[in-house]
Amino acid sequence: MGVSALAAAATATTQETFDAWLTVWLVEAAVAIAIGVWAIRRKARLANISLRSAAGRRFALSFLPPALAGAVLTISLLRSGNTGLVPGTWLLLYGTAVVTAGAFSVRIVPVMGTCFMAAGAIALFCPPEWGDAFMAFGFGGLHILFGLIIARRYGG
Repeated sequence: MGVSALAAAATATTQETFDAWLTVWLVEAAVAIAIGVWAIRRKARLANISLRSAAGRRFALSFLPPALAGAVLTISLLRSGNTGLVPGTWLLLYGTAVVTAGAFSVRIVPVMGTCFMAAGAIALFCPPEWGDAFMAFGFGGLHILFGLIIARRYGG
Protein backbone atom coordinates (compact mmCIF):
# COMPACT_ATOMS: atom_id res chain seq x y z
CA MET A 1 0.00 0.00 0.00
CA GLY A 2 2.80 2.39 0.82
CA VAL A 3 4.61 1.86 -2.46
CA SER A 4 1.46 2.45 -4.52
CA ALA A 5 0.79 5.60 -2.47
CA LEU A 6 4.27 6.93 -3.25
CA ALA A 7 3.60 6.34 -6.95
CA ALA A 8 0.24 8.09 -6.63
CA ALA A 9 1.84 11.06 -4.87
CA ALA A 10 4.42 11.39 -7.64
CA THR A 11 1.67 11.25 -10.26
CA ALA A 12 -0.74 13.53 -8.38
CA THR A 13 1.80 16.29 -8.00
CA THR A 14 2.01 16.61 -11.80
CA GLN A 15 -1.74 17.05 -12.30
CA GLU A 16 -2.87 20.45 -13.51
CA THR A 17 -6.40 20.39 -12.09
CA PHE A 18 -7.85 19.37 -8.78
CA ASP A 19 -10.21 16.96 -10.53
CA ALA A 20 -7.25 15.15 -12.10
CA TRP A 21 -5.47 15.13 -8.73
CA LEU A 22 -8.56 13.71 -7.05
CA THR A 23 -8.87 11.02 -9.72
CA VAL A 24 -5.29 9.89 -9.08
CA TRP A 25 -5.94 9.59 -5.35
CA LEU A 26 -9.31 7.88 -5.76
CA VAL A 27 -7.72 5.28 -8.04
CA GLU A 28 -4.99 4.87 -5.42
CA ALA A 29 -7.64 4.41 -2.73
CA ALA A 30 -9.20 1.59 -4.79
CA VAL A 31 -5.77 -0.01 -5.29
CA ALA A 32 -4.98 0.31 -1.57
CA ILE A 33 -8.33 -1.22 -0.61
CA ALA A 34 -7.70 -4.14 -2.97
CA ILE A 35 -4.22 -4.67 -1.51
CA GLY A 36 -5.59 -4.42 2.04
CA VAL A 37 -8.42 -6.87 1.42
CA TRP A 38 -6.02 -9.31 -0.23
CA ALA A 39 -3.57 -9.05 2.70
CA ILE A 40 -6.28 -9.44 5.34
CA ARG A 41 -7.78 -12.46 3.56
CA ARG A 42 -4.35 -14.03 3.19
CA LYS A 43 -3.46 -13.52 6.85
CA ALA A 44 -6.87 -14.82 7.99
CA ARG A 45 -6.53 -17.88 5.77
CA LEU A 46 -3.03 -18.63 7.11
CA ALA A 47 -4.31 -18.26 10.69
CA ASN A 48 -7.42 -20.31 9.86
CA ILE A 49 -9.68 -17.46 11.03
CA SER A 50 -12.90 -16.40 9.35
CA LEU A 51 -13.24 -12.76 8.37
CA ARG A 52 -16.83 -13.04 9.53
CA SER A 53 -15.70 -13.77 13.08
CA ALA A 54 -16.39 -11.40 15.95
CA ALA A 55 -12.93 -9.89 15.51
CA GLY A 56 -13.59 -9.23 11.82
CA ARG A 57 -16.91 -7.58 12.56
CA ARG A 58 -15.37 -5.45 15.32
CA PHE A 59 -12.64 -4.32 12.93
CA ALA A 60 -15.15 -3.33 10.24
CA LEU A 61 -17.50 -1.63 12.67
CA SER A 62 -14.60 0.37 14.12
CA PHE A 63 -12.89 1.26 10.84
CA LEU A 64 -15.88 2.18 8.69
CA PRO A 65 -17.44 5.11 10.62
CA PRO A 66 -14.33 7.36 10.46
CA ALA A 67 -13.75 6.30 6.84
CA LEU A 68 -17.33 7.20 5.93
CA ALA A 69 -16.97 10.51 7.78
CA GLY A 70 -13.94 11.19 5.59
CA ALA A 71 -15.99 10.54 2.46
CA VAL A 72 -18.78 12.86 3.61
CA LEU A 73 -16.33 15.60 4.60
CA THR A 74 -14.55 15.25 1.26
CA ILE A 75 -17.79 15.92 -0.60
CA SER A 76 -18.47 18.89 1.64
CA LEU A 77 -14.98 20.30 1.12
CA LEU A 78 -15.30 19.89 -2.65
CA ARG A 79 -18.67 21.63 -2.71
CA SER A 80 -17.37 24.53 -0.61
CA GLY A 81 -14.18 24.91 -2.63
CA ASN A 82 -11.91 24.07 0.31
CA THR A 83 -9.96 21.48 -1.66
CA GLY A 84 -6.69 22.34 0.08
CA LEU A 85 -8.06 20.73 3.24
CA VAL A 86 -8.63 17.34 1.61
CA PRO A 87 -5.17 15.79 2.26
CA GLY A 88 -5.20 16.71 5.95
CA THR A 89 -8.78 15.53 6.34
CA TRP A 90 -8.01 12.19 4.69
CA LEU A 91 -4.91 11.59 6.80
CA LEU A 92 -6.65 12.63 10.02
CA LEU A 93 -9.72 10.45 9.50
CA TYR A 94 -7.80 7.49 8.10
CA GLY A 95 -5.66 7.68 11.22
CA THR A 96 -8.79 7.77 13.36
CA ALA A 97 -10.08 4.67 11.56
CA VAL A 98 -6.78 2.87 12.15
CA VAL A 99 -6.70 3.84 15.83
CA THR A 100 -10.26 2.65 16.46
CA ALA A 101 -9.92 -0.58 14.47
CA GLY A 102 -6.42 -1.09 15.83
CA ALA A 103 -7.85 -1.41 19.32
CA PHE A 104 -8.54 -5.01 18.27
CA SER A 105 -5.04 -5.61 16.92
CA VAL A 106 -1.43 -5.51 18.06
CA ARG A 107 -0.34 -2.43 20.00
CA ILE A 108 1.65 -0.90 17.13
CA VAL A 109 -1.44 -0.47 14.92
CA PRO A 110 -3.06 2.26 17.04
CA VAL A 111 0.38 3.92 17.23
CA MET A 112 0.44 3.97 13.44
CA GLY A 113 -3.03 5.49 13.40
CA THR A 114 -1.93 8.18 15.83
CA CYS A 115 0.95 9.06 13.51
CA PHE A 116 -1.52 9.41 10.62
CA MET A 117 -3.71 11.62 12.79
CA ALA A 118 -0.74 13.83 13.69
CA ALA A 119 0.28 14.14 10.03
CA GLY A 120 -3.27 15.07 9.08
CA ALA A 121 -3.61 17.62 11.86
CA ILE A 122 -0.34 19.27 10.87
CA ALA A 123 -1.30 19.21 7.18
CA LEU A 124 -4.52 21.09 7.95
CA PHE A 125 -2.44 24.05 9.16
CA CYS A 126 0.18 24.03 6.41
CA PRO A 127 0.02 25.55 2.93
CA PRO A 128 -2.22 23.54 0.57
CA GLU A 129 0.75 23.16 -1.81
CA TRP A 130 2.28 20.75 0.69
CA GLY A 131 -0.65 18.34 0.38
CA ASP A 132 1.08 15.83 -1.87
CA ALA A 133 4.13 15.77 0.40
CA PHE A 134 1.90 14.98 3.38
CA MET A 135 0.05 12.32 1.36
CA ALA A 136 3.38 10.74 0.35
CA PHE A 137 4.66 10.88 3.93
CA GLY A 138 1.47 9.43 5.42
CA PHE A 139 0.01 6.98 2.96
CA GLY A 140 3.43 6.10 1.56
CA GLY A 141 6.05 6.49 4.26
CA LEU A 142 4.03 5.60 7.34
CA HIS A 143 2.53 2.53 5.67
CA ILE A 144 5.96 1.32 4.60
CA LEU A 145 7.59 2.03 7.98
CA PHE A 146 4.87 0.44 10.08
CA GLY A 147 4.38 -2.38 7.57
CA LEU A 148 8.04 -3.33 8.00
CA ILE A 149 7.78 -3.14 11.79
CA ILE A 150 4.59 -5.24 11.84
CA ALA A 151 6.07 -7.80 9.43
CA ARG A 152 9.26 -8.12 11.47
CA ARG A 153 7.66 -8.23 14.92
CA TYR A 154 4.32 -9.89 14.22
CA GLY A 155 4.80 -11.86 11.03
CA GLY A 156 2.76 -9.68 8.70
